[in-house]
Amino acid sequence: MKRVECEFEAEVLAAACQSRWPERVEDGLRAHVAGCEICSDVAAVAMAFEGAREATAVCAAVPDAGRVWRLAQIRARREAVKEAGRPITAAQVIAFACAMGLLGACFGATSEWFQALLRRVDLAGAVTAGMRVIVEHGAFLGGLAAVVLLVPTAVYVALGRE
Repeated sequence: MKRVECEFEAEVLAAACQSRWPERVEDGLRAHVAGCEICSDVAAVAMAFEGAREATAVCAAVPDAGRVWRLAQIRARREAVKEAGRPITAAQVIAFACAMGLLGACFGATSEWFQALLRRVDLAGAVTAGMRVIVEHGAFLGGLAAVVLLVPTAVYVALGRE
């Protein structure tokens, strides 16, 4: 049966990751790696990764600190403006809902068919007439309720998720 672990595997990996392999390790560990298949594979793979890391570090373009600071400041300002705008957006949604309610009230007060309907309803039969109106104009009332209540709420929720 082939071994899959070695007790010196962690030491070999640490030495390779710390750029000590093979020059700055003790002779006993070097001799062990020469005879152990697992540790020699670990050393080879770790050295390949270390070589790739060094090659990448040489060609890496790190921006200067002033540019990084300036971009962080711009980002912070944008986020602050966005946060400050949320209460304004909420106020606009509430104002829109109030305007829609006022528009509905003006429509009800100036519409002749709506006024005629109100004149036909007597106080004794107000409940039954109100139910009849709801049944007859259910779609209209549902749409009006959706516009006045749901649309401003949907706008507020949608803008709050950005």
